[in-house]
Amino acid sequence: MAWSSVNRIEIAGELPVLRIAVEVRSRMPFRTPMLAICAFEDGHQDHHSQRIDEFMGGIVTQLRSGGEITGKRNTVTVIHNPLLNPLIASGEEPRFAADRLAVIGMGKSSDMNLEAVRVFAALAANKARELRLPSFALHPSKDLGSPADAVGQALAEGAILALYRYDRFKSEDKDDRPPEIGQISILPGERDVDPGLAKGVADGEKLAAATITARDLATGPANLVTATHLGERARELAAAHGFSATIFGKAELQEMGCGGILAVNSGSAEPPVMGVLRYDCGRPGARTLAVVGKGVTFDTGGISIKPASDMHFMRHDKSGACAVLGFMQAAATMQLPINVLGIFGATDNMPSGSAYRPGDVIRSYSGKNMEILNTDAEGRVVLADCLAYAVEQKPDAIVDMATLTGACVVALGHACSGLFSNNDALSAGLVQAGEAAGERLWRMPLWDEYREQIKAPLGDIKNIGGQAAGAITAAWFLANFVGDTPWAHLDIAGTAWTEGSWAVTPPYLQRDMATGVGVRLLTHFAQAWA
Repeated sequence: MAWSSVNRIEIAGELPVLRIAVEVRSRMPFRTPMLAICAFEDGHQDHHSQRIDEFMGGIVTQLRSGGEITGKRNTVTVIHNPLLNPLIASGEEPRFAADRLAVIGMGKSSDMNLEAVRVFAALAANKARELRLPSFALHPSKDLGSPADAVGQALAEGAILALYRYDRFKSEDKDDRPPEIGQISILPGERDVDPGLAKGVADGEKLAAATITARDLATGPANLVTATHLGERARELAAAHGFSATIFGKAELQEMGCGGILAVNSGSAEPPVMGVLRYDCGRPGARTLAVVGKGVTFDTGGISIKPASDMHFMRHDKSGACAVLGFMQAAATMQLPINVLGIFGATDNMPSGSAYRPGDVIRSYSGKNMEILNTDAEGRVVLADCLAYAVEQKPDAIVDMATLTGACVVALGHACSGLFSNNDALSAGLVQAGEAAGERLWRMPLWDEYREQIKAPLGDIKNIGGQAAGAITAAWFLANFVGDTPWAHLDIAGTAWTEGSWAVTPPYLQRDMATGVGVRLLTHFAQAWA
């Protein structure tokens, strides 16, 4: 296997090839290996779940009485249908034709939200894979607390993202793997059919595919997913999905004066790129959202080198740029009603005789001089050029995404991303979108007192502000390059990939892999912002 050649190795993960269909019929005689239904902690049951229980001889009620089914979130109880095979053998029409019933705990019915719907579908998908089933069906309760289109989108997201695997480099016998699930049926009640459900499912399929694009690129090893590869992939996605891509190489970046990207790249044998992507929704007067991503394809820390123990995770330091590419795909395939400008700066950060050093002063694209005190604070140096370029394009708002600081992980852990902004309305919209997407945000302060920490003795600003409030001073560094444009910075260092330290991992994520964070959040935001 030629590890040095990107073109000779398939680096993408496994996108499940399956069909999700909304079946407008009575679910009782619907033949399926497994039907998943909701169970609420407070004992609530919708009409159709009650009928299923009756047709199975009241077994759900019996197991509830015995405490085996509690309805608590993330619990799954699989019940085999004891009446099915005898009825089929006798030639009778079964009133309930699923081989198995998966009763999935949802928590309290009063606490329903889209994340609960997403988790419901993911738990069912994971159980079907575990049981090696070729297909399964979902009955979403009509009491999930969200419109039908939002429920359909969340169901598709949860199921597809749960079934995704990144195992391209696994060389063991693939015959031992569970068969791919080829069909998911969504069965609303006959009286509860809403045309928005099918549209939501279609949108969820597109959004999951876009998230998987980001996951593939972020998880991909650094010897293959180089800055050049990110540029090539951007062109491929643009051609496939109908947006434009302009990729600036090293010579163009030198001519433009992108000193930040070039400085970080100066120790590398791989050339840098800046990608500029544009999606036009075709609507007169539509607002433009600029989305900017950090694409450090591998971060050694440079001269300020990192400890070796967890350095391998630094292939994920390109997650912001990967989310930009995924979001561009989502915007185009879902035909979002806004214009999108996507920008990413991509390079690795390597130590060498030509690498930039602590103490260097670098002139950025904006003309501001950045004093470098730590070469491991490289992401903000790359983003300085990208943000200044974005401001020149006069968007209505800018959102940047970056695995920027370990300090944000210390502050917030892995349960949410840090949000820093100069605009209250933009922040509120992003927080709301994060709740809907299951990618939560917590707003952090940008008070002037913190800005004092990045004043530089030689340059205009220095790239670190000391140990205290490290995530905030990093955000203040970025704020110097956006001016008055409404802007938000998302520090995704704690949410871009999963690892063993996570206390709870949603069932649509995989351990030690990229999450694709940002793609679904920005899509939910764009739908509301429009």
